[in-house]
Amino acid sequence: MGNKYILSTLFGSLLTSQVSATVTNRPNILFVISDDQSYPHASAYGSSLIRTPGFDLVAQNGWLFNNAFVTSPGSSPSRASILTGLYPWQIEEAGTHASSFPVDYKCFPDLLEEAGYYIGYTGKGWGPGNWKISGRKRNPAGPEYNKMRIHPPYKGVSNINYSQNFKEFLHGREGNQPFYFWVGTNEPHRPYEKDSWEKADKRLTEAEVPPFLPDNPIIRKDLLDYGTEIEWYDSQLSQIIDILKEEGEFDNTLIIVMADNGMPFPLAKATCFEYGIHVPLAICWADGIKDGGVSDELVSSVDLFPTILDAAGIRYKGKKSGDSILPYLTKQRKTTGRNTIFAGRERHSSARYNNLGYPMRVLRTKEFLYIRNFCPERYPAGDPCYINKEGNLTPMYSAYFDIDQGPTWRFIIDEKDTPDIYPYFLKAVAKRSYEELYNISSDPGCLNNLVGDSKYMKELEHLRNKMNDTLKKTEDARYLNSSDQDQNVWETYPRLNGVIRTFPKPLF
Repeated sequence: MGNKYILSTLFGSLLTSQVSATVTNRPNILFVISDDQSYPHASAYGSSLIRTPGFDLVAQNGWLFNNAFVTSPGSSPSRASILTGLYPWQIEEAGTHASSFPVDYKCFPDLLEEAGYYIGYTGKGWGPGNWKISGRKRNPAGPEYNKMRIHPPYKGVSNINYSQNFKEFLHGREGNQPFYFWVGTNEPHRPYEKDSWEKADKRLTEAEVPPFLPDNPIIRKDLLDYGTEIEWYDSQLSQIIDILKEEGEFDNTLIIVMADNGMPFPLAKATCFEYGIHVPLAICWADGIKDGGVSDELVSSVDLFPTILDAAGIRYKGKKSGDSILPYLTKQRKTTGRNTIFAGRERHSSARYNNLGYPMRVLRTKEFLYIRNFCPERYPAGDPCYINKEGNLTPMYSAYFDIDQGPTWRFIIDEKDTPDIYPYFLKAVAKRSYEELYNISSDPGCLNNLVGDSKYMKELEHLRNKMNDTLKKTEDARYLNSSDQDQNVWETYPRLNGVIRTFPKPLF
């Protein structure tokens, strides 16, 4: 796959892009992406967990999407996919977690810059990973603007002043040059300040406990701390919007607000279940989108690359896997043209013997979620124990490093032997079947696997074949070279950030 695809990418880069002659007033691009936030956690969706006036304002002035999905439940591959408009399995090392980002893959900020845009980013761009080792001169999100700092109101909240960094960036451009700016918040990534929700004047009754987590005060408090960080990030978004208005740039700015993957709780982030890949999305552009609304159309994060270039009047001749939704946003088309989305994951953290990942591919329709686990013999959340720095084997249930550590997971581990909690523990860590099928309309928590149910055999076969066709078409090495999964090319990509742990060799 690698050499053939690199050659096609290099050939495409020779043609790259050109600016359409019909575009006379190109919009500015403001791309805002939070770190670990699931749908439906914004007040525009009716969530009682949080209040998000910034996100809501974008939705009210444009579109609010109920069915937006990222291509990976981990930040690094998800962000790389957004930047390139390609699925994670199409971009080699950039498609796994904390690795490199091959320079052969063009990113939309580069194309905007080539077309005359003034570009930059604040907060978290692409990452975690090492873009320098790939020969890149800067983060794929653009030049960095992170000098302005604040005293954060809560521990765990970044001290980067996103709004003032945006203002500094904006005042550095020349004349009326169109700009692109990426705001990558570090919130609501863990850790959280314990009981920060009390400072934010929240109540336990406001917590919305998803069906895959037990309803317990400890978990409710943890969810409220998560919500508090979303509210903090949203306050920065509101300030950025105010700056746009003060500068007279709001009306001609295409604003896209979303998240890179789901919430940092068991069975969400780092999984391909619903709460791992289903994210909030709001888009507005006062000059270009006169009449928006609330949409149930499917949207994939690979669609954003061509949408941004389309709005900027850039004709891109390279390879991409998404389609522009601009005609839908401007109501020139009645649909986005999508009836399926695709996502997947490889390695997330250092969580298994020999740094192996947990490869998954997923297909989502409006009603069903189909998952294929290529290595069902592995533990989905990581091995249950590891070898510590002293060379000693830790106790059972002390690892599972693909699950973000926090009060919720500690509670489930501590109470796993109780009848009420054991099913939640088992769902999070037990080995899974090769295939899973969930009816999202009746089971959004993905608790009831329908594989084996005779009523769904026809649907299962249809989704299975559709996934096969797409993985073949997009040249997924995990699908094409399935004879020895432990030796698959995906297992050779190095982990360049974060600790590398040692685990006992599996017995079989």
